Amino acid sequence: MRQIDEEYTRKPFKGVPSMTSYLINDLGYSVNKKRIERLYKVMGLKAVATGPHTSKPNKEHYIYPYLLKGMKIEEVNQVWETDITYIPMAKGFMYLMEVIDVYSRYVVGWSVSNTMDADWCMETIKECVNTHGVPQIVNTDQGAQFTSHEFTGYLKLKDIKISTDGKGRALDNIFVERLWRTVKYEDIYLNAYDTGLDLQIGLIEYFNYYNQRRRHSSIGELRPADVYEKQQCPTTSDAKVIPCAEQCQGQASGAAAGATQPHP
Repeated sequence: MRQIDEEYTRKPFKGVPSMTSYLINDLGYSVNKKRIERLYKVMGLKAVATGPHTSKPNKEHYIYPYLLKGMKIEEVNQVWETDITYIPMAKGFMYLMEVIDVYSRYVVGWSVSNTMDADWCMETIKECVNTHGVPQIVNTDQGAQFTSHEFTGYLKLKDIKISTDGKGRALDNIFVERLWRTVKYEDIYLNAYDTGLDLQIGLIEYFNYYNQRRRHSSIGELRPADVYEKQQCPTTSDAKVIPCAEQCQGQASGAAAGATQPHP
């Protein structure tokens, strides 16, 4: 599954047939199309033109319009983007949800879990709001977790506008898609964490580095914290990003002995 995830992160346009061919002809694995189809479902992958989508839509949920087209993003907490990605472990896998402030590229929160459900997503965004304040807009994909009554109901309660990507349009959520690639190549693939607790500890360190020390050309070679904290909390320049507290700790402790085991 790790080989699939690495290749998919590099080339998210690969569907089951081309991935099967890659595993057989390039890596020498003895696999068939049916098995790769099953693994794609477990990992929540779907070939698209520009990037991976872990979430799956629910036809009964209302899909909110995409609000960011042509919008000038000029301040922190104007737009947050969030998504979920699959995290390969030494044995098994987990899921990571992140929330990023688009203007500053600052990761306002994240959480890991061994399942994808609406309550987890709602608690994660709730903790982000409690820690960093209320954003004007939250943008997500069309995944059932993000269009659920729990998630959208909380956003409405806080008077946060809801924006949803167009179907199959990964570029609508491009900033978090780029973040996935960065996190995986700079941390996940290099460490192959053994347990949920190991993953939790490693990501705390990585996201502190990402926010406080990693410079970005898209924001003038500044660090995300330089931009975010200057507008949001200028007196907390030494602040560290932490996982979305109680919910994240609960999910991590529940998986500390081992990640979800992959299907054979």
